Order: sequence, then structure tokens, then C-alpha cells
Amino acid sequence: MKPKLARGLAALLLAGSFGAVQAQEPPAPGASPRIDAIRKAGELRVGVLQNAPWLIENTTGNGEPWSGPAWLLAKEYARLLDVKLSTVPVSHETKVPVLASNQVDMTISPLGETPERLKVVDFVVYSATSVCMFGRADNAKLAKAASVDDLNRPEVTIAYFTGGAEEGWVKERFPKARLRAVASSGATAPVEEIMARRADAAPINRVPWVGLQHKVKGLAVLPKENNCQSSTEKASPVGLAVDKNQPAYLEWLRQVAKARKAQLDADEARVIGALK
Repeated sequence: MKPKLARGLAALLLAGSFGAVQAQEPPAPGASPRIDAIRKAGELRVGVLQNAPWLIENTTGNGEPWSGPAWLLAKEYARLLDVKLSTVPVSHETKVPVLASNQVDMTISPLGETPERLKVVDFVVYSATSVCMFGRADNAKLAKAASVDDLNRPEVTIAYFTGGAEEGWVKERFPKARLRAVASSGATAPVEEIMARRADAAPINRVPWVGLQHKVKGLAVLPKENNCQSSTEKASPVGLAVDKNQPAYLEWLRQVAKARKAQLDADEARVIGALK
């Protein structure tokens, strides 16, 4: 490479890196009332409630009180704002209302983004929840299926819990398959139906799937790629929430989350691996 061309390329790369860093700088004073208030108070108040694998409470008394990608992201916001990070315990009933009442600056207890919630809060999405389809590895019908689509056949029986979160999705996703509704046993998925060969496949959330495959040997999963952790089946965005009508604050939060996405994904994978 010619020296002049090399210098020009280096300058472009440096400019790109500097631009990325600049994009994560908090809005200037006056641009965001929320950020101005956080700086004045000297603390970033975050609502916390455990929800694995994104936010895990450490009850040992040793080390940091929380961990997981949501915690990493909150710490990064506090670092960039040069303020301390303060936690505010919330419940399933209060984790959204505390935003409008200004008891916290954000709720980092992970929330699924839904049309109803979008009416009252804005989201910083950094992950997603989704569904896997699992069955016995020695089941020929499952073994020859290359994708979830291949389970939508009359000769395939799919079990699901009556009244479970996946019931409506299963009926819509597999209209050609034989469906077997079973009463919930309190388990994360109808494993007994699979092991007894009364069903060929069943749905399970991608997070508990990792633990299930270690507890019950001889299972296989679809989608196969990345052990189903990249599944887009019944996908729902997951993130932290902030109160409405804070455009500068929201945009900055999203920029930082996007820049740290690889780190957040890696930490999520770490937590899921530890849930075996």
C-alpha cells in the first residue's frame, strides 16, 4: 500500500472510531432534562428485579449485588455520566409505574416490549426471548427435520401445555401437525410427553432449554444453530424501560447499548451457561 493511501486509510479509521466514541458522549447540558437531573443528583437510579439471564441478584454478600447484561449496561451509563449507580427494588406490579412517578431514571429489570407497554414507556432493546422446539434425538421424525418448518407435517405430533404461553403460537405455527394439549405439570416444558414418545416435539423458551438439555440426556433441538440461542421463533424484544417523551435521553441510551451489544451478548451467554 502506498504511504499516502495508508495514511488516508488510517485517518478514516481514526475518524470513524472517534465518531463512535463521540456518539456515546452524553447530551450536552440543557439537551436532556433527565440527564441534567441525574448529573445534579450525582446518581443514576435504576429499578431492579431479578429476571434471568439478563439481571441476576447476588445474595452471597460478596462482590457486586447484581450481574448480567442489564447490570453491565447500567454501570456503563453511570460511568459515562460520571455518577454513582443506585438501585431501587421494584416488583412486577411497580416496575413500570415507578418511571412515570419519577422514582427511578430507568427500570433495568428486563421487560418484554409489547404494544401495551409501548403506550406508556420507551424501550432500549438489547436482547430477545424466543422459542425452541425440542424432542428425542433418536426420534426419526425430528432427526430428519432440518428446520422448524419441517415439523409442520401431519405425521408429527407436537405437545404443549394448555393455557401456556406457547399455546396460541403452536396452533398458528403448526396448522398441519397433530397437536397434543396436556395439563401443566409445573415444568418448563412437556418433557414427559417427549420421553414417553407420546409426542415428537414440544416448545420451550430458549433460556431454560440450555439447562434442560443438561438435565435430560438424549434431546435434540431446532433451530440447531447456536444451540437454538439465536432462534427467531416467537421472538419478543427484551430491554430496559424509561419514561416517555425523553428523546435526547432515549437516543443516547440506545447508542450506548448498540455500541456495547457484543459485550452484552457475551455476558448473556455466560449467564445462560451457568444456569445448567
